[in-house]
Amino acid sequence: MRSVHRAVSDLRRGTPVVLEGVGEALVLVAAETVGARGLTELAALALTPPVLLLAPTRAAAVLSRPVAQGLGAVDAVPVALRLPHALLSEDALRRLADPVAETLLPEPPALAPLPSDTLAPAAIALAKIGRLLPAVVAARAAPGGALAGLLSVPAADVLSYPLSAATSLTRVAEATVPLEDAPDARIVAFRAAEGGIEHLAILVGRPEEQEAPLCRAHSECFTGDLLGSLRCDCGPQLRGAIARMGAEGGGVLLYLAQEGRGIGLVNKLRAYALQDTGLDTLDANRALGYGADERSFLVAATMLRALGIERVRLMTNNPDKVAGLTACGIEVEGRVSHLFAANGVNDGYLATKKRRFGHLMP
Repeated sequence: MRSVHRAVSDLRRGTPVVLEGVGEALVLVAAETVGARGLTELAALALTPPVLLLAPTRAAAVLSRPVAQGLGAVDAVPVALRLPHALLSEDALRRLADPVAETLLPEPPALAPLPSDTLAPAAIALAKIGRLLPAVVAARAAPGGALAGLLSVPAADVLSYPLSAATSLTRVAEATVPLEDAPDARIVAFRAAEGGIEHLAILVGRPEEQEAPLCRAHSECFTGDLLGSLRCDCGPQLRGAIARMGAEGGGVLLYLAQEGRGIGLVNKLRAYALQDTGLDTLDANRALGYGADERSFLVAATMLRALGIERVRLMTNNPDKVAGLTACGIEVEGRVSHLFAANGVNDGYLATKKRRFGHLMP
C-alpha cells in the first residue's frame, strides 16, 4: 500500500510514475495535473508515442460517439486516444480530461491501440485512488525507467488497493463527544494500514451490546453536512440518524470518507457544475469518467466487525447498501426507512435517486 500512496502523491504533483506488470511497464502522468516538465520527463522515458487513457464514458463524450468497450461500465477497459503534437500540452490535456473545462480543440483526437491491455485499467484505477480525473497520459516505458528517479509501483498493488485499504482498517483513536441530539456519544477513528483515508464511527449509547442496533452508513458530504447545502439531503439524513439513535437509546453511524459516492469533493464540485448544465447526478459522474457509484461497502463492514457489531437494522433508502453489507458478511435484520422531504432545490436530486439509483422512496 505504501508504494500506491507514494505513486498517488506523485501523480497529484504532476510527476510521472512507472506502472509495472509482468514483463512490461508503462510510464504515466495524470492529465489533470501534468505540466511541461512532466511531459518532458515522460517523453524521455517512453518507448512508444504517448496516448491518453480515458474511461469509456469520457471517451465517448470527447469523440462525440459511443465506443465499443462497454460504455458506462464501471470496470470497462479504458479507451486510448492518439495525442498529436497539438494536443500534447497541459492546456489541451486538461480540456480532454475535464468536461467542465471542455472547449474546441485544435484538432480532434482519434482512437489508438492500448499500450497495454493489462496495465491500462490499473493506470485509470491509480488516478481514481488519488481522486483525480480518470484521464492518464501513458506510454510503454523504456528499460530502466524506474531507475531514472521515478517511482515504480506494481499494477497488482494498485488493483488490490481497495480491498487492502478496506480490510486493514484498525481503530486508532476514541473519545467521548456529547452531541446535541445524543449526549451519550463516542467517536472512534479508523485508519488503514500504512496511512490512507480515515473513517469515523459515531457510537450512540452502547450499540455493541445491542442485538441489532440501528446503523447508518453515511458517506461524508462537506457541502451538505457542514454547510447545509440544499442540493442534497445528506445534512438532514446525518442529523436525523443521530437524533433517532439518541431517542432510541443507541446506534452506530459510520461516517465514511466516500464523498460524492466515492469520487471526492473536488470531482463532486465538477459534477455539480455539470448538473447545472442539465445532467443528473448519475450522468454527471459518468461524464467525468467515474461510475455511478464508486463506494466500497467492505469499508463499513470491516468497521462494524471491529466494533463487535455483526447484526444491524440499517437506516437507508438504498437497497444496494443492504445488499452490499449483506454480501460483506453483516447480517441486516431489516431496513429502516430514512426519508426527508424535498426542499424545493433538491427535488430533482431526490427524483434521480428513485428513478435511476433505485432508492425506495414514495
